[in-house]
Amino acid sequence: MSDSGSDPTVEIYTSAWCGFCHRAKALLDAKGVAYREYDVTMGGPAKQTMLSRANGRTTVPQIFIGGVHVGGSDDLAALDESGKLDMLLGR
Repeated sequence: MSDSGSDPTVEIYTSAWCGFCHRAKALLDAKGVAYREYDVTMGGPAKQTMLSRANGRTTVPQIFIGGVHVGGSDDLAALDESGKLDMLLGR
């Protein structure tokens, strides 16, 4: 992470017992990426926000980088494998 404060905000919507959520967070943690996590296990306003932002996608995780929806855990892993994740993160 840079100290400049210019890194894009990473947001991840998760639920408590979601293996894909844990995998996505582990990837971000391994890269040293700070993220905001929103637990949607019990629904509520955060779940409604996620549905709106993710164009109705109901599965978790839903991940956003710099306000752009990048998808779920498999999408995040594919971005990392292609080298595009680091570009999105401003690295």
